[in-house]
Amino acid sequence: SVSEYRKEDQTSCPLCNDMLRDPVTLSCSHRVCPACIHECWKQPGPQECPVCNKRFSMAAEMSEVLCSQHGEKFKLFCLDDKQLICVICQASRKHKTHNCSPIDEVAQDQKDKLQSTLNSLREKLRVLSEINQNCAEHISIQAQLTESQIKVQFEKLHQLLQEEEAARIAELREEEQQKIQAMEEKIEEMNRDRSSYTDKIRTLEQELEAEDIKFLQNYESMMERAQCKLPEPIVASGELIDMAKHLGNLQFRVWAKMLDIIEYTPVILNPNTSQPLLILSEDLTSVKQCDDNDETLHLPDNPERFDTLKMVLGSEGFRSGTHSWVIEVGENTHWSLGVMTGSAQRKGNIESGCWQYGFIDGKYKTQCPSGSDTLVTVKQKPLRVRVQLDYDGGKLSFSDPDNKTLLHTFTNTFTEEVFPFCFNGCKLNPMKILPVKASVTVENANEALQNTISTLNLCSSNQS
Repeated sequence: SVSEYRKEDQTSCPLCNDMLRDPVTLSCSHRVCPACIHECWKQPGPQECPVCNKRFSMAAEMSEVLCSQHGEKFKLFCLDDKQLICVICQASRKHKTHNCSPIDEVAQDQKDKLQSTLNSLREKLRVLSEINQNCAEHISIQAQLTESQIKVQFEKLHQLLQEEEAARIAELREEEQQKIQAMEEKIEEMNRDRSSYTDKIRTLEQELEAEDIKFLQNYESMMERAQCKLPEPIVASGELIDMAKHLGNLQFRVWAKMLDIIEYTPVILNPNTSQPLLILSEDLTSVKQCDDNDETLHLPDNPERFDTLKMVLGSEGFRSGTHSWVIEVGENTHWSLGVMTGSAQRKGNIESGCWQYGFIDGKYKTQCPSGSDTLVTVKQKPLRVRVQLDYDGGKLSFSDPDNKTLLHTFTNTFTEEVFPFCFNGCKLNPMKILPVKASVTVENANEALQNTISTLNLCSSNQS
């Protein structure tokens, strides 16, 4: 009986007096058979420990431990129903054909899976943090490099303006010196004649004081001497500084002169699209592939960037109009160029959205979105290729500007924005977008200068 249960007896159940079967330990530290305590607490009355009479809540003591249907301790986990079951449940019709495993095995498997998920999540957080940190550092580096290049470019402009200012001031000083020297020579010549005129005036003034009879007798002679011809007191033509020559349209003339020096490149490459193995020049007009001596760049894998093909896009796309640019390929042995839609994929291989002409695997080829590679016969190797895009007319042509030879023409109805691109698979030679020379034309003296962009006559810098 319970009254006869000895405190030190930890092997028998105080309710059934048999050996403990899968015992549960109550919060008062006494152990009982789960089925016995479950049956006992189902009876009316308080739920107490059968040994020390401490009261409990059955839900708190047994809900996590016993099967509510059979009062047995959970030992198995039904993998089909995803629930804890006891050995009696396993033998029932509901679970008899189900796949069941011991709780500790299933728990360990699930813990392993959860741990793996947590490890994966932790790794993703680490990578995300690292990417964000690298991106922030790259933004700072970009800003520093851009600021440095802005300062270099403006320093060149400042130097150019300072040299032009010095030259124009020197020209003014030279004219000033010449005009002053001419005036000093004129003053010196006048001073040489001045003494004789002064003596003549003094003599005639003395004769004015003579008596009337003598004055009248000498009047004709005196008047004749007083009629000497002196230079007219006027400033001769060309003696003054030609201010209009120095100040007229000064800013425009300086700007027009700057156009003879400053280069304009019709396509600027976008470094945010450049594949990590490519290196762009500081002015973003040429691209080369890293060689073994170059340090590999760790660039953010942003959506705009190519990750596989060694390509880079131009910074501005086209939706209308005609556009032309020349790319120097020189002795490059693996290159391609053309235009690409803004929506074309940047990751992996490009499947569509690209019109290109190039020298690939020792052969000249073309490719467009609607077809495969097409071999092209070339009589003379082009060192430069002109790309001519007529967006509205639906034409994209490639030509050799040196030999004035048409290489290939695509016809297509363009429906979205397209960007110039360069593909450089050669480590030895870069690809360079050539600058053009700008000149200014004014329609006539009575008309204002037209908008700069619309009146610039662009021609290749190496063509006269």
